Amino acid sequence: MVLENKLGLTNSADLAREEERISKTKAITLFETGYLDKLDAGKFDCLSKIHRYLFDEIYPFAGEIRTENIAKGNFRFAPVMYLKTSLEHIDAMPQSNFDEIVEKYVEMNAAHPFREGNGRSTRIWLDLILKKELGQVIDWSRIDKEDYLLAMERSPIKDTEIKVLLKSALTTEINNREVYMKGIDASYHYEGYNTFRSDDLK
Repeated sequence: MVLENKLGLTNSADLAREEERISKTKAITLFETGYLDKLDAGKFDCLSKIHRYLFDEIYPFAGEIRTENIAKGNFRFAPVMYLKTSLEHIDAMPQSNFDEIVEKYVEMNAAHPFREGNGRSTRIWLDLILKKELGQVIDWSRIDKEDYLLAMERSPIKDTEIKVLLKSALTTEINNREVYMKGIDASYHYEGYNTFRSDDLK
């Protein structure tokens, strides 16, 4: 199934290539214009604006909360009926130290508020919180991609692994574009989302 898109593409491989190209170009602009620094780091509104900026040329739902339930393998992200409440809870979570920030990141990943493009948007969102609160960001080039994906899959049950992984990659190079762009790399993305009906939750 190919997601509805503004590019008129009907082949999933073509869409993936164009999505990667366009979102990376937009991510560079997002970084270089200073737009990120004007956002309220840690709030869903901030994440929504990041997502809209990256994907507005590609998807009609850019920046909008998803209206479908989605799953990755056996893990089901927050059901649509509870998604708004979940996002309000995340907005209210503290973010004054590293552990609190990662816990907030884990919760936002479990919410997965958008139909597509959650990973890239949320990693930028995470770095923005770290930059504002701690004067640090993640150097994604120091994180093994497979280790990261496995740790993120396990994080809703136990977040120790992802905390250790991310903490080991902290850097004070908050204005380094290469460090920032590594988090946009496609190979960090979750792939193979499934949609399911609300009745499937019963």
